[in-house]
Amino acid sequence: MIHTTSKLYNTLHDVMENIKPVMQKQLVSITTKVDNANSFAFYQAGTTNQGTRFYWASADRTLTLVGIGETVAFESDDNGFDAVHHSFGQLLENAAIYNDYEASGTGPIAFGGFAFDPLKEGSVTWGDFPNSSMVIPTYLLTIVHQESYLTINALVEPGESLEPYIAQSVQFMESTFQREQMPYLIQQEEVAPEEWKQIVKDATEDIKRGVIDKVVLAREMIATFSENIPISSLLNVLSEQQHQSYIFAFERGMSCFVGSTPERLVKVEQRSLLSTCLAGTISRGQTQEEDEQLGSYLLHDEKNLQEHDFVVQMIKQAVELCCDDVVVPDGPILYPLRNLQHLYTPVKGKLQQGYTILDVVQRLHPTPALGGYPVEASIEFIRDKEPFHRGWYAAPIGWFDPKDNGEFAVAIRSALLYQNQATLFAGCGVVEDSQPEVEYEETAIKFSPMLQALGGLQ
Repeated sequence: MIHTTSKLYNTLHDVMENIKPVMQKQLVSITTKVDNANSFAFYQAGTTNQGTRFYWASADRTLTLVGIGETVAFESDDNGFDAVHHSFGQLLENAAIYNDYEASGTGPIAFGGFAFDPLKEGSVTWGDFPNSSMVIPTYLLTIVHQESYLTINALVEPGESLEPYIAQSVQFMESTFQREQMPYLIQQEEVAPEEWKQIVKDATEDIKRGVIDKVVLAREMIATFSENIPISSLLNVLSEQQHQSYIFAFERGMSCFVGSTPERLVKVEQRSLLSTCLAGTISRGQTQEEDEQLGSYLLHDEKNLQEHDFVVQMIKQAVELCCDDVVVPDGPILYPLRNLQHLYTPVKGKLQQGYTILDVVQRLHPTPALGGYPVEASIEFIRDKEPFHRGWYAAPIGWFDPKDNGEFAVAIRSALLYQNQATLFAGCGVVEDSQPEVEYEETAIKFSPMLQALGGLQ
């Protein structure tokens, strides 16, 4: 670590001199610029705070957020988008925020996510995760455009010293990253594959009868390893392997939801809004010629184009409800990743005054790329037919700040970790001419990014 302990310690104390005495219990947020920081080292340093850490790296790697500790958590058993934003605003009304920087992702940001379907009956697998949880971390490392910032967020009582917070943050910042050996795979089990194929067949029959137009069905894989999975090292591996994907982790209790998703739900920066449609999937080729052939097939395949257009139209309609100047391209382009390539269409607009990023998240979730169309009918089909609980899989995860800047991704290509076990999730869009075996193979491909990072694929 370049930044010496004494320099950081003195910098934080200089900031403290300008802090007014606290007259009542309130949130105090202090942000200072620091020398180049290692996000994985910071995350790893918080091991003693297991269950209250998070990690976020944007797909273009211009922003990384690492949180340790929980100062405030806004949680509920339903997807309380409005309640979260209201509680966040109430907390900030009396907050003392010391932040002289315009850097994105600094200060008292809230990070977390929401369940895919809050009406689905709960499960033991997701027992540590409420249906919505947004957390203001106690210690926040922000790396934006290669500049590093440290924020301390503390609920302070009158007369309480910030000295312990300063000492702890210095300790976190001075840590170095020790990449641990990933444990080896003991067992890999696909959950009820034949039952899942039958559900795909049932879905196509419902589509032919006009009950639904499209439904996205997911399935599980359970991987067991020789030892507990080191999360900081897994995040490091995902970052190296999955370029152009968001890297995320969110811990609650003894569990950690982690993934490398390519799918943005929405980004808002100074009222400029960007949402993207990423629907329609095919594998990468072994050679450049094969890769181009597969990409060309995807761009002209009627099933994938139909699936993609469902999502584009829904996003466009949702965005138009709260945005001006909405722009949508005429057709999709290819979005290549390490293991897969997708059809991609951006949707842009200007967020109207009076609307927040959570308003947009609520309108967009679930998109037809993760649920289906019509939305209510497809979600009901999933709720009744899927033999497991999605929890936070395929749901919004991300962050926002007091100025309503922020970004949420769709939590796919993901796994729920619990000690030495990983439950992986993968889904695919089912339309009228879908074939169960083909859809099964597509989900098998989608398991590969996370399975490879965990060491289950060589």
